[in-house]
Amino acid sequence: MLTAHLPSGYVLARLLPERRWLLPAALIGAVLPDLDMLWFHFVDQGSVHHHRYWVHMPGFWAAIAALTLPVVAIWARVLLPAAAVFFAALLLHIILDSISGGILWRAPFDDKLYALVEVPASQSHWVLSFLLHWTFLLELCIWGGAIYLWRRGRGK
Repeated sequence: MLTAHLPSGYVLARLLPERRWLLPAALIGAVLPDLDMLWFHFVDQGSVHHHRYWVHMPGFWAAIAALTLPVVAIWARVLLPAAAVFFAALLLHIILDSISGGILWRAPFDDKLYALVEVPASQSHWVLSFLLHWTFLLELCIWGGAIYLWRRGRGK
C-alpha cells in the first residue's frame, strides 16, 4: 500500500459504533508502522527494506497487544475499546501491506517476506510500477470508501 493506510483506519473507525477515542486510535494504528520510513530514509539510506523492521512484524505487535490489552482491561477499562481498535488498525496495516508489499509473517523463525502478489518492476520508478499495477485499484476503493463515509457523516 502506498496511500491507503490512513483512509483504511478511518473506514475501520467509522464502521464501528461511535465512541470516544476510536477514530484517533484507528488513525494512529493505521499509520504507525510506516513511521519506520524515517529510519529507512535518514539512517539506513534505504539499504534495508522497511518491511523488515520490527514495526512491520506481526509477531512483535501480537506480543505487545498480549501484554497491553490485559493491563488496560484491568486498570483503564474505559480505554479498552480504543486500545483494541488501535491494534486492529495495526493489523489492518500489516494485512494491507501483505497484498503486494511483503510482510515477515513468520519472523523470527523465517526471514521471508510474504506477499499475495508480486508487483514487477515494469516502470522506470518503483512508485510508477505500483501505481500502474491492478492492485492499486484496491487503494482507490479504500479511498472511495473513506470519502463516501466522510461525506455521509457530514450531513448528520
